[in-house]
Amino acid sequence: MSDAFGRAIRDHHRGERSAPLLVRDGDDTEEHPIETFYFEPFDGEGHGEWLEARLDGPLLDLGAGTGRHALYFQERFETVAIEPSDALVETMRERGVEDARRGDMFALPDRFERGRFQSALAIGTQMCLAGSMDGLRQFLADLAHVTTADATAVVHSYDPAADGVEELVGYRADPTPGLAHRVMTFEYEGETSDILQFRLFGPERLREATVPTPWSVEDVIRPNWDGSYRAALAKTDQRS
Repeated sequence: MSDAFGRAIRDHHRGERSAPLLVRDGDDTEEHPIETFYFEPFDGEGHGEWLEARLDGPLLDLGAGTGRHALYFQERFETVAIEPSDALVETMRERGVEDARRGDMFALPDRFERGRFQSALAIGTQMCLAGSMDGLRQFLADLAHVTTADATAVVHSYDPAADGVEELVGYRADPTPGLAHRVMTFEYEGETSDILQFRLFGPERLREATVPTPWSVEDVIRPNWDGSYRAALAKTDQRS
C-alpha cells in the first residue's frame, strides 16, 4: 500500500523532502501545507481550555499524525498515539512521543482491552473515513468499548452546511441534509496514494449516529477552518 502522505511528512521532519505533497482529485490539485498542519507546536489553537477541560488520562490520540497533541498531553497524563502509517509512527517517536504505535482507529477492540482509556481525541477529520452512517456508529461503539464508563472524547469533522466547505479538493455534494463526500489522493515524488473516500457528517448527523451508542454530543465548536467543527462527546450510559 502506498504511503505518499506519511513519507512526505517524515521526509519533511528529517529535512529530506524533495517535492511538495499534493492533494488531487482529477485535474484539481493543490499543495498540502505540511508545516502549518503538522509541525507548529500545539498551543491551544484558540480553544485550548475548551479542549483540555474535556480530556483526561489515559488518553488515546487517534490518527495522531506527527504527535502535535500527544507531545502536549503526555506531559500531563498517559497518552497513547496511534497511526496506520509506519512513517508517521517513526516521525512521532523521533519527535519525542513516548508511546507511538501503529494502529487502525477503526479496529480498536482488536488492539485495546475494554475500558483502557479515560478519553480519546481524533483531530484531523479522520473520523470521516468511517465512510457511512453505519460505519460511524460502529466506530463510536468500538470507541465506547475501549473507554471507561465515564469517558469523554473530542472528534473532528467537516460540516457540509458550512460556508466554504464546497471548496475542498474532492468535495462532492449529497442530497441528504448534513451529509457530503470527499474523494482525493495524495501524491509525493511521483507516488500516488490509494483513493481516500471521506463521508462528511454535520453535527446533527453525528448526534443521530450516537443514538444507539453510549455517547452523546455535549458541545460543538467551530474553529473556522474550512467549515470544520469539533464535537465533545460524553458517555450517557454508565454501564458501557
